[in-house]
Amino acid sequence: MKIKEVNTYFVRPRWGFVEIITDEGLSGWGEAVLEGHAGTVLACVHEMEDYLIGADPANIEDIWTVLYRAGFYRGGGVLMSAISGIDQALWDIKGKYFNAPVHQLMGGSCRNKMRVYSWIGGDRPSDVGAAAREKMEAGFTAVKMNATEELQFIDSYDKIDAVLERVDAIRASCGKDFGIAVDFHGRVHKPMAKILAKKLEVYDPMFIEEPVLCENMESFREIAAACQIPIATGERLYSRWDFKRLFKMGGVDIIQPDLSHAGGITEVKKIASMAEAYDVALAPHCPLGPIALSSCLQVDATCYNAVIQEQSMGIHYNVGRSVLDYVDNPEDFRFVDGFVKLPTRPGLGVAVNKELVLEENRTPHNWKNPVWRHADGSVAEW
Repeated sequence: MKIKEVNTYFVRPRWGFVEIITDEGLSGWGEAVLEGHAGTVLACVHEMEDYLIGADPANIEDIWTVLYRAGFYRGGGVLMSAISGIDQALWDIKGKYFNAPVHQLMGGSCRNKMRVYSWIGGDRPSDVGAAAREKMEAGFTAVKMNATEELQFIDSYDKIDAVLERVDAIRASCGKDFGIAVDFHGRVHKPMAKILAKKLEVYDPMFIEEPVLCENMESFREIAAACQIPIATGERLYSRWDFKRLFKMGGVDIIQPDLSHAGGITEVKKIASMAEAYDVALAPHCPLGPIALSSCLQVDATCYNAVIQEQSMGIHYNVGRSVLDYVDNPEDFRFVDGFVKLPTRPGLGVAVNKELVLEENRTPHNWKNPVWRHADGSVAEW
């Protein structure tokens, strides 16, 4: 079996799909995107075609190594996101060839279902107490919300108080055992992050996410010393070598590699194993589409340290289209009592609605994240 064709597609709201077709008629799907840079990533996939056409799609480890090492320059969001989508598609083909879900080819599952959480609020969250209650009544046992709007290095305490009021509203609405994840989104700098983390302790959050950016990962230990809340991060790290530095720094309790940014299934499985050796939990980042989500679940199935899975149904970014629009098997993505069953179909477990994918690609999206500014006109982290 040989790879004969590589296709890429823009699909709303902000995603990119990869389709790899073999000379035996089998095809596999992957999700290759870096949100806001979809065109660059899909162009990078096509740059890699010379390494793919004619190759045996079963040799996933070799293909991954060629794509990563043979190009000389390596790592970073664009290259690793392109590799991620290709890698997912190759695993999809392999599972279909052997008529088995991908996790069965990776040693089998160590669980029979995976806990999931739901997003509430938006970039500037409000009414989160009612939104969390609605998710709880829908069966979810945990939610995640953005913590703050813009925050300067040193900012006013009224912004801190506003965060506390929102978290208090969720706790009051949903009770003491409901999971609350608070995403700092890299918007907070160390001086304010220590204050906010300490003040959030009283609400027993499930975790705080990206209290500072990983480019300042030396600060995680200092923030961890300021509070007794698990710290999660990793969506903006792209390889096991990036995570190696994070593990050596310490201070982080949960890693969140993205299956569409950090080298796909092949690489994230290795990152997860590294994390387990450091007694660090795994909660893959996935504000993306169905192929990325199913790829995450394949890895979650095989990783003892996987604790909860992000998913984007209902997230505020999904305007125009959402996850289930692109699948012909929505029944396999049902959430029951805060869990989703592991994929059982051959390959990744996604029956892609190719007709809709082709329709979306005729008018490619050009999604960009907003540019925020502080009151003094300087650029704020979004």
